[in-house]
Amino acid sequence: MTTQGVPLRAAVLGSGSWGTTFAAVMADAGCDVTVWGRDPATVDEIARDGRNTRYLPGIDLPAGVTATHDVRAAVADVDVVAVAVPSQRARDVLAPLADALSPRAVVVSLMKGVELGTDQRMSEVVAQSLGIAPARVAVLSGPNLAREIALRQPTATVVASTDDATARLVARACASSYFRPYTNPDVVGVELCGAVKNVIALAVGISQGRGMGFNTMATVITRGLVEITRLGLALGADAETFPGLAGMGDLMATCASPDSRNHTLGVHLGRGMTLDAAVVATGGTAEGVKSCRSVLELATSLGVEMPITSAVVRVLHEGLPVDDLAGLLLARPHRAEGV
Repeated sequence: MTTQGVPLRAAVLGSGSWGTTFAAVMADAGCDVTVWGRDPATVDEIARDGRNTRYLPGIDLPAGVTATHDVRAAVADVDVVAVAVPSQRARDVLAPLADALSPRAVVVSLMKGVELGTDQRMSEVVAQSLGIAPARVAVLSGPNLAREIALRQPTATVVASTDDATARLVARACASSYFRPYTNPDVVGVELCGAVKNVIALAVGISQGRGMGFNTMATVITRGLVEITRLGLALGADAETFPGLAGMGDLMATCASPDSRNHTLGVHLGRGMTLDAAVVATGGTAEGVKSCRSVLELATSLGVEMPITSAVVRVLHEGLPVDDLAGLLLARPHRAEGV
Protein backbone atom coordinates (compact mmCIF):
# COMPACT_ATOMS: atom_id res chain seq x y z
CA MET A 1 0.00 0.00 0.00
CA THR A 2 1.58 3.28 -1.09
CA THR A 3 0.85 6.96 -1.24
CA GLN A 4 2.44 8.67 -4.25
CA GLY A 5 4.83 5.74 -4.65
CA VAL A 6 5.96 5.69 -0.99
CA PRO A 7 4.81 2.78 1.21
CA LEU A 8 2.46 3.72 4.01
CA ARG A 9 4.05 3.60 7.44
CA ALA A 10 2.07 1.94 10.20
CA ALA A 11 2.45 1.16 13.89
CA VAL A 12 0.72 -1.54 15.88
CA LEU A 13 0.42 -1.08 19.63
CA GLY A 14 0.20 -4.54 21.13
CA SER A 15 2.33 -7.61 20.42
CA GLY A 16 -0.23 -10.29 21.26
CA SER A 17 -1.72 -12.65 18.71
CA TRP A 18 -4.14 -10.16 17.14
CA GLY A 19 -1.76 -7.20 17.10
CA THR A 20 1.03 -9.26 15.55
CA THR A 21 -1.35 -10.80 13.03
CA PHE A 22 -2.68 -7.43 11.96
CA ALA A 23 0.88 -6.17 11.57
CA ALA A 24 1.46 -9.07 9.18
CA VAL A 25 -1.75 -8.25 7.32
CA MET A 26 -0.68 -4.64 6.77
CA ALA A 27 2.80 -5.72 5.72
CA ASP A 28 1.27 -8.10 3.16
CA ALA A 29 -0.79 -5.13 1.96
CA GLY A 30 2.45 -3.24 1.28
CA CYS A 31 2.89 -1.17 4.45
CA ASP A 32 6.06 -0.76 6.50
CA VAL A 33 4.96 -1.80 10.01
CA THR A 34 6.49 -1.38 13.46
CA VAL A 35 5.10 -3.32 16.41
CA TRP A 36 5.33 -2.12 19.99
CA GLY A 37 4.60 -4.35 22.97
CA ARG A 38 5.11 -4.57 26.71
CA ASP A 39 6.95 -7.90 26.70
CA PRO A 40 10.64 -7.28 25.89
CA ALA A 41 11.30 -10.88 24.83
CA THR A 42 8.41 -10.86 22.35
CA VAL A 43 9.45 -7.50 20.88
CA ASP A 44 13.06 -8.66 20.53
CA GLU A 45 12.00 -11.88 18.82
CA ILE A 46 9.81 -10.05 16.31
CA ALA A 47 12.61 -7.61 15.50
CA ARG A 48 15.36 -10.23 15.38
CA ASP A 49 13.71 -13.36 14.00
CA GLY A 50 10.46 -12.22 12.41
CA ARG A 51 8.50 -14.50 14.73
CA ASN A 52 6.25 -14.34 17.78
CA THR A 53 6.45 -17.87 19.14
CA ARG A 54 4.58 -17.02 22.33
CA TYR A 55 1.37 -16.05 20.53
CA LEU A 56 1.79 -17.31 16.95
CA PRO A 57 4.01 -20.41 17.11
CA GLY A 58 5.19 -21.69 13.74
CA ILE A 59 4.30 -18.48 11.88
CA ASP A 60 6.91 -16.49 9.93
CA LEU A 61 6.09 -12.79 9.76
CA PRO A 62 6.52 -10.80 6.53
CA ALA A 63 9.73 -8.88 5.98
CA GLY A 64 7.82 -5.60 6.32
CA VAL A 65 7.26 -6.14 10.06
CA THR A 66 9.73 -4.95 12.68
CA ALA A 67 9.39 -4.10 16.38
CA THR A 68 10.60 -1.63 18.99
CA HIS A 69 10.53 -1.09 22.76
CA ASP A 70 10.05 2.67 22.25
CA VAL A 71 6.35 3.39 21.86
CA ARG A 72 6.86 7.03 20.91
CA ALA A 73 9.32 6.03 18.20
CA ALA A 74 6.83 3.46 16.94
CA VAL A 75 4.07 6.03 16.34
CA ALA A 76 6.26 8.89 15.16
CA ASP A 77 5.52 10.05 11.60
CA VAL A 78 3.28 7.09 10.69
CA ASP A 79 0.12 7.14 8.60
CA VAL A 80 -1.87 4.49 10.50
CA VAL A 81 -1.75 3.50 14.17
CA ALA A 82 -3.51 0.24 15.02
CA VAL A 83 -4.33 -0.27 18.71
CA ALA A 84 -4.49 -3.89 19.88
CA VAL A 85 -3.92 -3.62 23.63
CA PRO A 86 -6.39 -4.99 26.22
CA SER A 87 -9.37 -2.66 26.22
CA GLN A 88 -9.20 -1.84 29.92
CA ARG A 89 -5.57 -0.70 29.54
CA ALA A 90 -6.07 1.39 26.43
CA ARG A 91 -6.32 4.77 28.13
CA ASP A 92 -3.09 4.24 30.08
CA VAL A 93 -1.21 3.29 26.91
CA LEU A 94 -2.62 6.03 24.68
CA ALA A 95 -2.80 9.12 26.90
CA PRO A 96 0.99 9.64 27.02
CA LEU A 97 1.07 9.60 23.20
CA ALA A 98 -1.29 12.54 22.67
CA ASP A 99 1.54 14.75 21.43
CA ALA A 100 3.44 12.04 19.55
CA LEU A 101 1.22 11.40 16.52
CA SER A 102 1.57 13.11 13.18
CA PRO A 103 -1.40 15.35 12.30
CA ARG A 104 -2.04 13.13 9.27
CA ALA A 105 -2.16 9.88 11.26
CA VAL A 106 -5.40 7.95 11.62
CA VAL A 107 -5.96 5.48 14.43
CA VAL A 108 -7.77 2.16 14.07
CA SER A 109 -9.03 0.32 17.12
CA LEU A 110 -8.70 -3.45 16.99
CA MET A 111 -10.02 -3.69 20.56
CA LYS A 112 -13.29 -5.36 21.57
CA GLY A 113 -14.71 -3.95 24.74
CA VAL A 114 -16.45 -1.23 26.72
CA GLU A 115 -14.44 0.68 29.30
CA LEU A 116 -15.24 -0.04 32.92
CA GLY A 117 -16.26 3.02 34.90
CA THR A 118 -17.04 5.21 31.88
CA ASP A 119 -19.07 2.80 29.68
CA GLN A 120 -17.25 4.33 26.70
CA ARG A 121 -16.70 2.41 23.49
CA MET A 122 -13.11 1.97 22.42
CA SER A 123 -13.30 4.56 19.63
CA GLU A 124 -14.40 7.09 22.23
CA VAL A 125 -11.52 6.12 24.52
CA VAL A 126 -9.05 6.42 21.62
CA ALA A 127 -10.26 9.87 20.54
CA GLN A 128 -10.40 11.21 24.07
CA SER A 129 -7.06 9.76 25.20
CA LEU A 130 -5.16 10.98 22.15
CA GLY A 131 -7.02 14.29 21.88
CA ILE A 132 -7.94 13.72 18.25
CA ALA A 133 -11.17 14.24 16.33
CA PRO A 134 -13.48 11.20 15.99
CA ALA A 135 -13.10 11.56 12.21
CA ARG A 136 -9.49 10.35 12.56
CA VAL A 137 -10.59 7.15 14.32
CA ALA A 138 -11.72 3.88 12.76
CA VAL A 139 -12.70 0.54 14.25
CA LEU A 140 -12.16 -2.89 12.73
CA SER A 141 -14.24 -5.94 13.50
CA GLY A 142 -15.39 -9.15 11.83
CA PRO A 143 -14.89 -12.93 11.83
CA ASN A 144 -11.17 -12.45 12.38
CA LEU A 145 -9.61 -15.25 14.44
CA ALA A 146 -5.95 -14.32 14.61
CA ARG A 147 -4.26 -17.63 13.92
CA GLU A 148 -6.36 -18.39 10.85
CA ILE A 149 -5.47 -15.00 9.41
CA ALA A 150 -1.80 -15.45 10.30
CA LEU A 151 -1.97 -18.63 8.22
CA ARG A 152 -3.38 -16.47 5.40
CA GLN A 153 -6.74 -18.20 5.33
CA PRO A 154 -9.32 -16.01 3.54
CA THR A 155 -11.62 -13.80 5.60
CA ALA A 156 -13.39 -10.47 5.49
CA THR A 157 -13.76 -7.67 7.99
CA VAL A 158 -15.49 -4.32 8.50
CA VAL A 159 -13.70 -0.98 8.87
CA ALA A 160 -16.02 1.61 10.35
CA SER A 161 -15.49 5.34 10.73
CA THR A 162 -17.62 8.46 10.77
CA ASP A 163 -15.27 9.78 8.06
CA ASP A 164 -15.27 7.89 4.78
CA ALA A 165 -11.71 8.93 3.89
CA THR A 166 -10.44 7.50 7.18
CA ALA A 167 -12.28 4.22 6.63
CA ARG A 168 -10.98 3.94 3.07
CA LEU A 169 -7.39 4.64 4.12
CA VAL A 170 -7.47 1.92 6.78
CA ALA A 171 -9.18 -0.48 4.38
CA ARG A 172 -6.51 0.09 1.73
CA ALA A 173 -3.78 -0.33 4.33
CA CYS A 174 -4.95 -3.86 5.19
CA ALA A 175 -6.45 -5.18 1.95
CA SER A 176 -4.72 -8.25 0.53
CA SER A 177 -5.42 -11.44 -1.37
CA TYR A 178 -6.68 -13.12 1.80
CA PHE A 179 -7.99 -10.20 3.88
CA ARG A 180 -10.99 -8.32 2.46
CA PRO A 181 -12.12 -5.15 4.27
CA TYR A 182 -15.54 -3.55 3.75
CA THR A 183 -16.23 0.01 4.94
CA ASN A 184 -19.20 1.05 7.05
CA PRO A 185 -20.14 4.40 8.68
CA ASP A 186 -21.83 2.66 11.64
CA VAL A 187 -19.10 2.91 14.27
CA VAL A 188 -21.52 2.32 17.15
CA GLY A 189 -22.98 -0.87 15.71
CA VAL A 190 -19.66 -2.36 14.64
CA GLU A 191 -18.06 -1.68 18.02
CA LEU A 192 -20.94 -3.07 20.05
CA CYS A 193 -20.95 -6.23 17.96
CA GLY A 194 -17.26 -6.70 18.71
CA ALA A 195 -17.68 -6.09 22.45
CA VAL A 196 -20.82 -8.10 23.18
CA LYS A 197 -19.98 -11.14 21.02
CA ASN A 198 -17.22 -11.97 23.51
CA VAL A 199 -19.78 -12.13 26.31
CA ILE A 200 -22.05 -14.40 24.27
CA ALA A 201 -19.04 -16.62 23.47
CA LEU A 202 -18.43 -17.03 27.19
CA ALA A 203 -22.01 -18.23 27.62
CA VAL A 204 -21.63 -20.69 24.72
CA GLY A 205 -18.36 -21.97 26.14
CA ILE A 206 -19.85 -22.47 29.60
CA SER A 207 -22.76 -24.43 28.16
CA GLN A 208 -20.43 -26.62 26.11
CA GLY A 209 -18.22 -27.16 29.13
CA ARG A 210 -21.30 -28.54 30.89
CA GLY A 211 -21.82 -31.00 28.04
CA MET A 212 -24.62 -29.19 26.21
CA GLY A 213 -24.82 -29.53 22.44
CA PHE A 214 -25.54 -27.66 19.25
CA ASN A 215 -29.18 -26.86 20.03
CA THR A 216 -28.06 -24.91 23.08
CA MET A 217 -25.24 -23.26 21.15
CA ALA A 218 -27.58 -22.15 18.37
CA THR A 219 -30.09 -20.85 20.90
CA VAL A 220 -27.50 -18.78 22.77
CA ILE A 221 -25.96 -17.41 19.57
CA THR A 222 -29.31 -16.43 18.09
CA ARG A 223 -30.66 -14.85 21.25
CA GLY A 224 -27.25 -13.26 21.81
CA LEU A 225 -27.58 -11.47 18.50
CA VAL A 226 -30.94 -10.16 19.71
CA GLU A 227 -29.22 -8.69 22.78
CA ILE A 228 -26.50 -7.07 20.68
CA THR A 229 -29.10 -5.61 18.35
CA ARG A 230 -31.24 -4.26 21.20
CA LEU A 231 -28.30 -2.42 22.73
CA GLY A 232 -27.07 -1.14 19.39
CA LEU A 233 -30.44 0.24 18.33
CA ALA A 234 -30.82 1.96 21.70
CA LEU A 235 -27.56 3.77 20.94
CA GLY A 236 -28.56 4.72 17.40
CA ALA A 237 -26.79 1.99 15.44
CA ASP A 238 -27.89 0.86 11.98
CA ALA A 239 -30.02 -2.31 12.09
CA GLU A 240 -28.32 -3.60 8.93
CA THR A 241 -24.98 -3.93 10.74
CA PHE A 242 -26.07 -6.79 12.99
CA PRO A 243 -26.74 -9.57 10.45
CA GLY A 244 -23.51 -8.66 8.65
CA LEU A 245 -19.82 -9.52 9.06
CA ALA A 246 -19.30 -7.49 12.24
CA GLY A 247 -22.46 -8.90 13.81
CA MET A 248 -23.50 -12.44 12.99
CA GLY A 249 -20.22 -13.19 11.19
CA ASP A 250 -18.00 -12.36 14.14
CA LEU A 251 -20.46 -13.86 16.62
CA MET A 252 -20.46 -17.22 14.85
CA ALA A 253 -16.67 -17.38 14.59
CA THR A 254 -16.08 -16.39 18.21
CA CYS A 255 -18.73 -18.69 19.65
CA ALA A 256 -17.82 -21.75 17.60
CA SER A 257 -14.04 -21.75 17.34
CA PRO A 258 -11.70 -23.42 19.86
CA ASP A 259 -9.22 -20.68 18.91
CA SER A 260 -11.50 -18.08 20.54
CA ARG A 261 -10.14 -17.20 23.97
CA ASN A 262 -13.57 -16.19 25.27
CA HIS A 263 -15.11 -19.47 24.13
CA THR A 264 -12.19 -21.42 25.58
CA LEU A 265 -12.36 -19.66 28.93
CA GLY A 266 -16.09 -20.36 29.08
CA VAL A 267 -15.44 -24.07 28.48
CA HIS A 268 -12.96 -24.10 31.36
CA LEU A 269 -15.53 -22.48 33.63
CA GLY A 270 -18.18 -24.96 32.52
CA ARG A 271 -15.86 -27.81 33.43
CA GLY A 272 -15.53 -26.52 36.96
CA MET A 273 -12.48 -24.26 37.00
CA THR A 274 -12.47 -21.09 39.05
CA LEU A 275 -12.30 -17.84 37.09
CA ASP A 276 -8.67 -17.26 38.08
CA ALA A 277 -7.68 -20.77 37.03
CA ALA A 278 -9.60 -20.47 33.76
CA VAL A 279 -7.84 -17.19 32.91
CA VAL A 280 -4.44 -18.84 33.43
CA ALA A 281 -5.42 -21.95 31.48
CA THR A 282 -6.73 -19.88 28.57
CA GLY A 283 -3.68 -17.64 28.18
CA GLY A 284 -3.89 -14.20 26.59
CA THR A 285 -6.75 -11.79 27.22
CA ALA A 286 -10.38 -12.89 27.12
CA GLU A 287 -11.98 -9.45 26.81
CA GLY A 288 -15.45 -10.62 27.78
CA VAL A 289 -14.41 -11.33 31.37
CA LYS A 290 -14.19 -7.63 32.21
CA SER A 291 -16.31 -6.19 29.45
CA CYS A 292 -19.39 -8.17 30.47
CA ARG A 293 -19.79 -5.89 33.48
CA SER A 294 -19.36 -2.66 31.54
CA VAL A 295 -21.72 -3.90 28.80
CA LEU A 296 -24.35 -4.71 31.41
CA GLU A 297 -23.85 -1.32 33.08
CA LEU A 298 -24.37 0.39 29.74
CA ALA A 299 -27.47 -1.66 28.98
CA THR A 300 -28.94 -1.02 32.42
CA SER A 301 -28.40 2.72 32.08
CA LEU A 302 -30.41 2.59 28.83
CA GLY A 303 -33.12 0.30 30.14
CA VAL A 304 -32.12 -2.46 27.69
CA GLU A 305 -32.75 -6.05 28.76
CA MET A 306 -29.78 -8.40 28.22
CA PRO A 307 -30.46 -11.67 30.05
CA ILE A 308 -27.52 -13.65 28.63
CA THR A 309 -25.08 -10.89 29.50
CA SER A 310 -26.60 -10.58 32.97
CA ALA A 311 -26.27 -14.32 33.53
CA VAL A 312 -22.61 -14.30 32.46
CA VAL A 313 -21.89 -11.46 34.89
CA ARG A 314 -23.54 -13.43 37.67
CA VAL A 315 -21.51 -16.57 36.90
CA LEU A 316 -18.17 -14.80 36.52
CA HIS A 317 -18.41 -12.13 39.18
CA GLU A 318 -21.29 -12.87 41.56
CA GLY A 319 -20.90 -16.55 42.38
CA LEU A 320 -23.80 -18.01 40.38
CA PRO A 321 -23.13 -21.76 39.89
CA VAL A 322 -22.57 -22.66 36.24
CA ASP A 323 -25.30 -25.29 36.46
CA ASP A 324 -27.82 -22.51 37.08
CA LEU A 325 -26.96 -20.65 33.86
CA ALA A 326 -29.28 -22.49 31.48
CA GLY A 327 -32.17 -22.51 33.92
CA LEU A 328 -31.82 -18.80 34.48
CA LEU A 329 -32.17 -18.13 30.75
CA LEU A 330 -35.00 -20.56 30.09
CA ALA A 331 -37.02 -19.45 33.12
CA ARG A 332 -37.74 -16.05 31.59
CA PRO A 333 -41.38 -15.15 30.80
CA HIS A 334 -42.74 -16.42 27.49
CA ARG A 335 -42.96 -13.84 24.74
CA ALA A 336 -42.92 -13.42 20.98
CA GLU A 337 -39.55 -14.21 19.37
CA GLY A 338 -38.92 -10.76 17.94
CA VAL A 339 -38.97 -8.94 21.29
